[in-house]
Formats: sequence, C-alpha cells, structure tokens
Amino acid sequence: MRYELYYWPSIQGRGEFVRLALEEGDADYVDVARQRGSAALMPMLEGRGISRAPFAAPYLKAGKLVIGQTANILAWLAPRHGLVPKAEAARIWAHQIQLTVSDWLVETHDTHHPIGGAFYYEDRSQSRRAAQRTSPARGCRNSSATSSACSPARRADGCSAARRRTPTCRCSR
Repeated sequence: MRYELYYWPSIQGRGEFVRLALEEGDADYVDVARQRGSAALMPMLEGRGISRAPFAAPYLKAGKLVIGQTANILAWLAPRHGLVPKAEAARIWAHQIQLTVSDWLVETHDTHHPIGGAFYYEDRSQSRRAAQRTSPARGCRNSSATSSACSPARRADGCSAARRRTPTCRCSR
C-alpha cells in the first residue's frame, strides 16, 4: 500500500518523526505537501470528502483510513513495518517513549516561544513589552501578587513606591 503523508512542507516538526519512521520501515509513501504544496493539506483539514477529518497536520492516509497525531500514526505504523517488537508490553513501552518525546518537544517549543507560538525567540522583548501593556501589573517589574514590596493597589496606581524611589520597588516608571 502506498501511504500519503501530509504535513507542512517548510516545517519539519512532528511530521518529521512520521517521515523518518516511513523511511526506516522502507514504506512506500508520497510526501504530499512537498510535492503539491501546502494547499494540498487543506481539503482534508477542512473535512471535505471525509467523515473523520484530522485536527491538524501531520496526518497519514492509508487507503481509506486517515490517521492524525504523530504518536497515533507511529503506533499504527510501527507494528506493520517491524519498527517495534511483537510483544504488547514492548509496543506500549515504545508508545510511551514516543509520548514522552512529544511532551519534550512541546516543552522545548514553549521555551523557544515563551510568550506565544507565533513569536520567535528574537521577538521576545517586543512581545513581553506588549504583554506588559495589557497586564494589570504593567510597568512594574515586581509584579508578584504575593510581594509586599509592590501591592496590587500600588501597581494599579502606577506604583507610588517607584515615584518615591524606595528600594522595595523596581518599577520601570
């Protein structure tokens, strides 16, 4: 059977794990988006002509079956291509490792994009300033609600302690 792999052509991300498993298992597959572009992903993502649409890329089409989510795809592919042992306990353990890798990937991503997924590391100062402008504690670097150095009332007031230049507040004002 020839598989169809769908994931964003310019972002390796989670789809790369599936592609590597297909390569390791010597599976016959086509990388749809790399051949036809990102627009090729949209019909299935929008649910056109499919009763169980995937939530997001990556997803794999195997005949009439469409499988979404990296760990789910790998759990389905691995036993069919000899990538996991036959014993159930070993397969579950391999799946557990995949889920751990997925968690680690999210943690790494969130470290690189600390304010939001749309911001790159280099944009963090600008995005942090934007967050401070909309924060109730804006202008106060000592914004902990438990801090006695700068109470919520002081922060709402623009931190009068900062205007008095007391050592207990390090506001930017």
